[in-house]
Amino acid sequence: MHQLSNVWRQLLGGAFDVESLVENLLSKLAGNQDIVVNVYDVTNASEAMVLYGPPSLDDQVPHLHVSMLDFGDPFRKHEMRCRYREKPPMPWSAITNPLGTFVIWMLLGYIICAAWSRYDKVSEDCRKMEELKTQAEAADVAKSQFLATVSHEIRTPMNGVLGMLDMLLGTDLTMTQKDFAQTAQMCGRALITLINDVLDRAKIEAGKLELEAVPFDLRSLMDDVISLFSSKSREKCIELAVFVCDNVPKVVIGDPWRFRQILTNLVGNAVKFTERGHVFVRVCLAENSNVEGNQVIHGTMNGKVGKVESTANGAFNTLSGFESADRRNNWQYFKLLLSDKESLLDDFDGENSNQNDSDRVTLAISIEDTGVGIPLHAQDRVFTPFMQADSSTSRNYGGTGIGLSISKCLAELMGGQISFTSRPFVGSTFTFSATLKRSYKDASADSSRSLSEALPTAFKGMKAILVDGRPVRSAVTRYHLKRLGIIVQVVNNMSAGHKVFSGLNGATILREKAAMLFIESDFWRPETDVQLLNSLREHKNGQLSDVPKVVVLVTSEADKDKYGSIFDIVMCKPLRASTIASCIQQLLKVEMPERKDNQNRPSFLRSLLVGKNILVVDDNKVNLRVAAAALKKYGAKVHCVESGKDAISLLQPPHCFDACFMDVQMPEMDGFEATRQIRKMEMKANEERKNKLASIEGSTFVECHLPVLAMTADVIQATYEECIKSGMDGYVSKPFDEEQLYQAVSRLVVGTTDSAV
Repeated sequence: MHQLSNVWRQLLGGAFDVESLVENLLSKLAGNQDIVVNVYDVTNASEAMVLYGPPSLDDQVPHLHVSMLDFGDPFRKHEMRCRYREKPPMPWSAITNPLGTFVIWMLLGYIICAAWSRYDKVSEDCRKMEELKTQAEAADVAKSQFLATVSHEIRTPMNGVLGMLDMLLGTDLTMTQKDFAQTAQMCGRALITLINDVLDRAKIEAGKLELEAVPFDLRSLMDDVISLFSSKSREKCIELAVFVCDNVPKVVIGDPWRFRQILTNLVGNAVKFTERGHVFVRVCLAENSNVEGNQVIHGTMNGKVGKVESTANGAFNTLSGFESADRRNNWQYFKLLLSDKESLLDDFDGENSNQNDSDRVTLAISIEDTGVGIPLHAQDRVFTPFMQADSSTSRNYGGTGIGLSISKCLAELMGGQISFTSRPFVGSTFTFSATLKRSYKDASADSSRSLSEALPTAFKGMKAILVDGRPVRSAVTRYHLKRLGIIVQVVNNMSAGHKVFSGLNGATILREKAAMLFIESDFWRPETDVQLLNSLREHKNGQLSDVPKVVVLVTSEADKDKYGSIFDIVMCKPLRASTIASCIQQLLKVEMPERKDNQNRPSFLRSLLVGKNILVVDDNKVNLRVAAAALKKYGAKVHCVESGKDAISLLQPPHCFDACFMDVQMPEMDGFEATRQIRKMEMKANEERKNKLASIEGSTFVECHLPVLAMTADVIQATYEECIKSGMDGYVSKPFDEEQLYQAVSRLVVGTTDSAV
């Protein structure tokens, strides 16, 4: 339109056919559309005069363009108005033709069909998911039932095997027969352990494994775990030791059995795969482990060789002198965890006022070995269930590959985690953490929960000298002696020890009371040290009533004969405080206080069961004999029946039984139904007695309740829940375990002298 205005300025005054010229020009500019042009003289705005174009034009016509024209006359005003002759076509007019309509309807049909198909697919997927969910739930139930059945079918005959072997070992046997029976019993217990591992894994996967929270003595538990592998370590002549830092609480609250299970798996693997060197278990607070570990430069990583501190003779500063995979257990790091306090019995319990006031404590436990290590290609699947490090492992060492998987799950349930450092042909170090609660009372005070007896205090204040040139090992030995209250001075050779006893080293105070000399066998030099030992024995001092006793520490049973004629006593490692106490008591003739009867578990269990009438219900005759023998051993009067119906007939109120051990899986009537029937009979009898006694003044009503203990091999959570639901009071797994039997009986049988009146 602006171009048209310029054309008008140039051509209006010429001798041309203006109208035809404008039409031609507009037709070129407008393309296929006709444009109508009007030119007005708008000098008088109220009465515009048409100069060109049709005389009438509606100002409200859409797409109207108005522009001013300048013809050179300053006194006149002109404007040009342009518009399309017809309304422009709608933009969507292209789709109004038949082809466009067809395409649109095709697209709409496709969208509707696709949406409907998608809806059907989603609906079908939802239906399949519901079916899969139902199948998964049914499979989970079927798996639980399968595990219960398999567990029962395997453990039931194993209960008979182990029970009969236990009864056999209680008879007069020759040494050969006793050896055969003990070997069979050991194999049976190994099979039971394997079954328990598989069931534990199934319970963990189902999320039904629950942890207990009871107080236990951590150091005693560590000693017990180490003692399980003492014979194997002596057979291999390897160092096996445990060390617990001073600031670790003495008594903690947690699940000691699951904690012991992790330790047993890890220490068992370490001993199994170690043929020379050592297996070292260390316990410290996690915060100390992290802080001190940051002060030591890590020289090794998995599979990578680094610089490790060594002594002048080429040995490494570790427990045995062999190189370790994780250098954090060498002396440079280990000495940072030690405490030089000698006031052991006052401060060693870990309950001092300067400790963290938090009720929770996180422990870091490392198990270091100098064994074969883990191949690099197998390190990423170490914690995978039923996986071995390589194909030769199962042939050379045995095992199922499930222990580490269970240990990892248990550590995570305890609020911790597990990791490892390993170098092939150097060794491995497994480290796990666990969050427990502090306990401010002695675990031994609770006789029903005590796992070991308290250490004697008769050695408090005694002093001894230890000859050992390996600082890590000497710290471990000193730790066990300090637990007994013995003050220890460490020297690195026999000559230095002799000087200390002779007063040549300024140690007159120690010399006055020193009663023992401990010597590590590998630092004993017969060609030179025998004379020093003889000189020491000949040395007399007015303040000493007797010459010091000399104890040699060895790693093999075979060394007892080698050193037996030279030293007063030969002590075979691994060391534990209770064993040291027993040896020292025998050596120094120290009077020990007698243990109370309630500290002797079998005696206390006998006091609970003696004279009690116990009904045992089991459809397996062998299991009946085993259960009866186990209960009779503690003085109980046992009556046996083989079905639930027979049990119900005998337990019709009033009856004379104090407790009932009920098998769960029996034909005709299982233990659950039998227990429900017993509870119904008791409820009816209690109602009758209550109504009868209501009319008698001054009478007191005592409800009749017979303790019923489930006696089954199905050690899974579902079975336990069913037992409680059916009215049973407790649970005893087969084969009988003395600890579990004691706990069940002590809770239920005490005070039930007359179960029915």
